[in-house]
Amino acid sequence: MDKPLINRVANSGLITINLEDFFPEEEVAVFDLKDYLFMELILKEKDFRQALKEHDWGQYEGKNLIVFCSTDAIIPIWAYMLVTAHAQPFAKTVFQGDLDTFYKVAFSQALEQIDASQYEQKRIVIKGCSDKPVPPSAYVELTQKLRPYAQSIMYGEPCSTVPIFKRPRVKKS
Repeated sequence: MDKPLINRVANSGLITINLEDFFPEEEVAVFDLKDYLFMELILKEKDFRQALKEHDWGQYEGKNLIVFCSTDAIIPIWAYMLVTAHAQPFAKTVFQGDLDTFYKVAFSQALEQIDASQYEQKRIVIKGCSDKPVPPSAYVELTQKLRPYAQSIMYGEPCSTVPIFKRPRVKKS
């Protein structure tokens, strides 16, 4: 009467892809140009250049540096270029934009490296409910990449999934 417990999920052949595995490992630091504006409106080139010379760039060693301006000021392009020139010897990457856009680009670059053909005719679960800020665009991009190869794509956890795509079976004549 006592039947052994069988883990049907483990025996199902499902392959789980966790997008958190593609999350940038390096710490993120921010450089807000607002702190270098006169009256939070105007960037004075001479003062800005001097402030950049005095800035401790070593604090960004190995980090992803996000450069942006949190006020509604017009920032000349050369300002971003100057920050990059100073930060590049220290930071892993220098990115101009907001944090959400940085994550979209970082995930896109990481997912670009996947050889989707390894998932030919496989049943894939793209794990949901992450603890890290995985952008929706990463789920969209991964689905696009896997769809030409996968037998099926699901979202969620292996024990509770939402069907996303299923390849139609080919009828034998």
